[in-house]
Amino acid sequence: MTIKIIALLIVFFVIGFIAIKNVRAQVHVNNKAYDVTLSTLLSHSVNEVDVNEVANSKDIVLLDAREKNEYDVSHIEGAIWVGYDNFNLNRINTIPKDKNIIVYCSVGYRSEKIAEKIIADGYTNVSNLYGGIFEWVNTNHTVVNDSNIPTDSIHAYDKAWGVWLQRGVKVY
Repeated sequence: MTIKIIALLIVFFVIGFIAIKNVRAQVHVNNKAYDVTLSTLLSHSVNEVDVNEVANSKDIVLLDAREKNEYDVSHIEGAIWVGYDNFNLNRINTIPKDKNIIVYCSVGYRSEKIAEKIIADGYTNVSNLYGGIFEWVNTNHTVVNDSNIPTDSIHAYDKAWGVWLQRGVKVY
């Protein structure tokens, strides 16, 4: 009887440990309506980080999963363009598989899909920037243009998605 109780306690302990390990902190954006939109748009299949976490990180690689024309208008300083429609893993083959990689796009949808591909290729420390470059700009973080000069211009994807960009000059 004692052995059964001990075995049962061990099982409950292991299940509890696994459950706690798999609980992620919920990431949010400042605008409640935008947050609701993102919570239903994204599948939350990869780790998500907020803009403050990225802004305060030192040893990361930022990957921009938007199209080249969007990247050229503005991007987070130091970001590497990888694209979405024509994404190719060869663009990141020099990045170590265990490097801390943050992928972003306008709002987080395309970057989530690219992050899934990167993880499937064996990268182990990949996250999606929740709210994307829109939330980055909305929270007063700087972006640069294709000449690496700070800019207020932000590619807003289209007018429907551009409603979530609350700062900067929208470019379509």
